Parts: sequence; C-alpha cells; structure tokens
Amino acid sequence: MIKTILSVITLAFLSACSNAKFAVVNASALTYDGQIISDVAYGEDERQKLDIYIPEQFEKPMPVIVFFHGGRWTFGSKDQYKFVGLTLSKMGYVVVIPNTRLYPTVKHPVFVEDGAQAVSWVHNNIADYGGDNNLFLSGHSSGAHIAALITADQNYLKKYNLSPDVINGFAGISGPYDFDPDTDDLRDMFGPPSNYPTMQVTTYIDGNEPPMLLLYTANDETVHVRNLNRLKSKIEGEGGNVQSIIYAKGNHVDAVAGLSWVNMAGIPIADDMDGFFRKNLN
Repeated sequence: MIKTILSVITLAFLSACSNAKFAVVNASALTYDGQIISDVAYGEDERQKLDIYIPEQFEKPMPVIVFFHGGRWTFGSKDQYKFVGLTLSKMGYVVVIPNTRLYPTVKHPVFVEDGAQAVSWVHNNIADYGGDNNLFLSGHSSGAHIAALITADQNYLKKYNLSPDVINGFAGISGPYDFDPDTDDLRDMFGPPSNYPTMQVTTYIDGNEPPMLLLYTANDETVHVRNLNRLKSKIEGEGGNVQSIIYAKGNHVDAVAGLSWVNMAGIPIADDMDGFFRKNLN
C-alpha cells in the first residue's frame, strides 16, 4: 500500500500539468520548526524576490546555500521548491531560494544577471538572517546552469564589486552546462549562434573556479550526461577542483526529488551535497 501511494505521488510530481505536483513534496513545511521569510526583494521587478529558510535547532551563524530552481529558463518558482529549502536547512544551513525573470519576458543573459544580483544581496545581507561567510551555490537543471555561470564567469559578480572568490563551492544537479540550442525557443533565448559560447559554462573555465560538484542520474533523458562530462573534462584539463557523481538509477526529476521525502529512487543526494559543502567550509 505504501509503495502504491508513493508511486502515485511520484507520478504526480512528474506531471508538468499543474502546481499540484509540488503540494505533497512540500507538505513537510507544515511541521518545519525553523523560520521561512518569504518574498524578500533583491531587485525592483516582481520576480526579483527570494525566500530564506532559517533552521532553529543549530547555533548561528551557519553556512549559506543559494539554490536556483529549475524550469528550462521559462517556468518554475521558488514556491515550488520549498522542499529543497526545508531539507537543506534541516542539515544546518541557511538556505536562500530566489526567483529570476524568465523567457520570453527576458533572454539570456538576463536570468543569470538576476541570479548574480540575488547572490550579491545574500553576500551583503545574510548575516542579518543567521548566515556566516561560507557561501555555496546550487541548483537543478536550468537553475544549475545559472549558478554555474555565476561561479565560472567572473563578469556577473563583478558588476557588484564581487568575484567568484566569495563562493566556497558549487553543487549542480543535472545541469545543461555545454550544449547548442536545438529548438526554436532555445535558439531565440540564447541566440544568435555567435552568442552560444556565452551561455556555455565551459567557455569560462580556467582552473581557478571554486570547487564544483556535478551530480547526475543515469536515466536522465532531459539533460544529456555529455554536459557533465564536457564541464568536468574542461575543469580537469585546466587543473581545477571538480568531482562528479552519477547515480545508477533515477531520471531528471528523481535527481531533485532526492532532496524531498519522496525519494523513490533512493538517491543519497542530500548527504552527498552536505559532505561536499562541509569539506569546503572556511
């Protein structure tokens, strides 16, 4: 019976039809004993807001994780990814989940610029919310792409008189780090073709980036594993700090669902991320 119920939940989560798919995975928010501060503005646009998860059972200050949600750069919301904030904060982190503007309202690189603005806000303000000076970036799918570009291309944070040196590490889940757009909307979003190198994380790798953890599931048919392989190979070739984990089972959604209690694939992604973050604390 329990297995049947979980199967139904997972099918609902996999469905892209409505926000109802997130209701179950976010149900643990009802028993969360920390504090959730919602809709903090980091910019002037309606989408330029973030949520902060502050656990109560740990001594402050705590390390900080900024997590960018997925959604193919065209949809998705921080409100749908409460389960990420809940899980990671319960492990002893102050977790920040921002929204960024989406296509077709904006095109690349605006959503990455929004991400950098959110990171700048966190760097300057998170001490008021219990965070310390250990700052990690993470994300799933397109969110991993945004976080990786902020980590690799110093120009995004330079606008705010910061550099990637303020980032302790990056943990990316199923990120499309190096690909050529192959659909009309992606070509419009990232084009013209002469601009494609600016959206490929490998373009900016020189070996001096913060440590990177690249996470992937073997049955992912949404983002091809060559994205991980190309980024890892470039970092290794430049003498940088990178590690990767490819889980033997699970698909594109299972990877991030591993951060919820609905972890049908049994992926230890939360523990692996925690180990990486702890290893890279100041």
